[in-house]
Amino acid sequence: MKQEAVPYKRMLFVCTNRRDNGEACCADRGSEAILAGIKEAIKSKGLARYVRAMRSGCHDVCAKGPSVVMFPDGVWYHDVTQADAERIVEQALSGIPSC
Repeated sequence: MKQEAVPYKRMLFVCTNRRDNGEACCADRGSEAILAGIKEAIKSKGLARYVRAMRSGCHDVCAKGPSVVMFPDGVWYHDVTQADAERIVEQALSGIPSC
């Protein structure tokens, strides 16, 4: 096993969990499109080497979804819409000196 520092300044985890039992879930509220919007905003700003967006499993707050968690800051965004994607990426940039 090798260990290295994380190569990104910020990581955005978008819950894309889907529940098969009919309960509310982030996937049913458009989280896949939100993830795509965040990835597009990162790409269009040329930030792929600083900010990484990825799907995640359940954040266990389905009633407040869709949700996005930003690390290492520990920021939790909930009730996210596609319109929020650009603003989330802008907030991920704040405090990164090399961006």
